Amino acid sequence: MLLGSGETMPSSGKTHEFVAKRLPENGRIAILETPAGFEPNAAMVAGKIKTFLEKRLQNYGLTIQQVPARKKGTEFSPDNPEILEPIYSADEILLGPGSPTYCARQLQDSLALAIIKARQRLGATLFLSSSAVLAFSAQTMPVYEIYKVGEDLHWKTGLNFTGDYGLPLIVIPHWNNSDGGSELDTSHCYLGTERFERLRQMLAPGYKIVGIDEHTSLILDFAAGQCHVKGNGGVTLLDGDEEQFFDHRTSFPLERLGNLQLPPAGEGIAAEVWQTAVQRQQEKQTPDASKAPSDKAEALLAARTEARAAKEWAKADALRDELEALGWQVHDTPDGPYLEPL
Repeated sequence: MLLGSGETMPSSGKTHEFVAKRLPENGRIAILETPAGFEPNAAMVAGKIKTFLEKRLQNYGLTIQQVPARKKGTEFSPDNPEILEPIYSADEILLGPGSPTYCARQLQDSLALAIIKARQRLGATLFLSSSAVLAFSAQTMPVYEIYKVGEDLHWKTGLNFTGDYGLPLIVIPHWNNSDGGSELDTSHCYLGTERFERLRQMLAPGYKIVGIDEHTSLILDFAAGQCHVKGNGGVTLLDGDEEQFFDHRTSFPLERLGNLQLPPAGEGIAAEVWQTAVQRQQEKQTPDASKAPSDKAEALLAARTEARAAKEWAKADALRDELEALGWQVHDTPDGPYLEPL
């Protein structure tokens, strides 16, 4: 799932729901703080996405967690196995705004990236937005370095995530940006048409460029071999001298993006990481039915339900905190609340 921009805007709500409807029951979402890990408020950046999803997807019974994998060489390193645990059980992995080059640099050859690859191969949805879209491309466009700092035009090596599928893509978000108004061309992710065309000339042959308009998503369905465009705008495919535009609500074969090849299970992933991911997947599919809520937990849940019915929100929140202290997560669904072990 690739989103051109607006991961916390109402326009992206339907895209998030499209994914949520396809997640397993009691699904889990992991939001990585990596793209904005250099910012002092990295937790707040990811926290805004978490808050948005908790409200927008409140009827889906999802557990949403932040993963503070911010910077190598620190306690919040993307190589720290302890803070990466939520990714192993995630059904959706989301990365959003920040710096494309910083994100690529921190995740390159990291444990976090290996786990992300393993989970995606096992069926988890990878949701990329804004800077993360660029970071996971075959080549990363250093937007801030050029647009803000004034460095010469150049490319940096990206994570090339779709390269494992035979698709060396360069995906550009904010394709139709118009923040500069009539005074400055800020399309093509703020660089403008003229500078972007010069950047294209610097690329070696073999890359296809995918431009995604703002508030627009491109869904890559590897199982079905299809691409789906949703949202307010469209997607532009640049393949050599050929340019093609796909409007929203349209679909096209994944083969348009290259010679699609599904990689063998676990190929290119450290054996230990792959085995752990497979084991966690099996555990998810075979839940421990022996662990049931205690009488106290059931009583707290009933009291919380009564408090919510009476619109006593502060009391309901306090009861939820008590349940979490006992080791139980509350999920509110259209059919009523239920408890899941933390």
